[in-house]
Amino acid sequence: MTAVDRCSDKTRAWVCEAVRVIEADANRSADTHLLPFPLPAEWGVRLYLKDESTHPTGSLKHRLARSLFLYALCNGWIVEGTPVIEASSGSTAVSEAYFARMLGLPFIAVMPRTTSPEKIALIERQGGRCHFVDEPTRIYAASRDLAAELGGHFIDQFTHAERATDWRGNNNIAQSIFDQMALEPDPEPAWVVVGAGTGGTSATIGRYTRYRRLTTRLAVVDPENSVFFDAWRDTEPGLTGCRGSRIEGIGRPRVEPSFLGQVIDRMIKVPDAASIAVIRRVERVLGRRVGGSTGTNLWGAFEIVAELKAAGTTGSVVTLLCDGGERYSHTYYDDEWLAAQGIDTTPYHAVLDEFLATGTWNG
Repeated sequence: MTAVDRCSDKTRAWVCEAVRVIEADANRSADTHLLPFPLPAEWGVRLYLKDESTHPTGSLKHRLARSLFLYALCNGWIVEGTPVIEASSGSTAVSEAYFARMLGLPFIAVMPRTTSPEKIALIERQGGRCHFVDEPTRIYAASRDLAAELGGHFIDQFTHAERATDWRGNNNIAQSIFDQMALEPDPEPAWVVVGAGTGGTSATIGRYTRYRRLTTRLAVVDPENSVFFDAWRDTEPGLTGCRGSRIEGIGRPRVEPSFLGQVIDRMIKVPDAASIAVIRRVERVLGRRVGGSTGTNLWGAFEIVAELKAAGTTGSVVTLLCDGGERYSHTYYDDEWLAAQGIDTTPYHAVLDEFLATGTWNG
């Protein structure tokens, strides 16, 4: 499409209508729930889960996808008929396919071949198409190549996540959390615990707490095969790895442009077996299955709760329920898959049992 076309009245009208359609979809949607996680009252520490699985596309990434589409539309990068390409391991692609279909645009998700069948089916159900790569680090180059070949737009969540969301407010996830905490016994959490995939969520929350002059600290949990923790600890933003994360949605083999380490107060490295032990253990507590990244979040949150309890400090901790476990029935909830991956959750179940019974942490 030529520059003249992009500046035409017809194109401007299409973009205005596209923005209206996305905003109308948001206006029809209720906010996600903030759920208390049952802990003994005598501990003096309350834990909450922000349930992002209730979005129309079932995950935290729904917020990001909406912001990315609005950002690209208002920057003039997406117009009528523009193919949209994304590098995604699943949930972001599911949400972006939803918005692309809403606007009548073709959508292609570039992802590792190891992505769960459930997520592939969800993307295709939303009208998207999947393009697979064998090497996870190739998803960026393959996405750029496809965008160039098709005359499309590489929406690039890993670069634009931290800037596409208005971190000052406008019903972003940080504002939503603090609004929902307002009537709780400890309305200003001691800690918010999140994972990092693009880094957009941690950037939004870290900036928001500073902007609102809050004392809340931000902890970011990081799974195996991700370089975020090491890069943050050693101040090495150029650090890279050679493997993709097994905990879908978080962890990266490179430090993404949207990851802002300076707004993070603490990082916690979490073994994959610990994340999976958590989701299997808390299924009985929550009465439902949750995804692996929620397990990573809860492992970090449990550690912080135990520290507050041990110090005799009362307060609250908030973390995220990122998506539902139905997407992972052939991976995290499959014993054969765990065995093939060499994952043994047994030692971590013992840690969890002790924590949930006594509030003591021996992770």
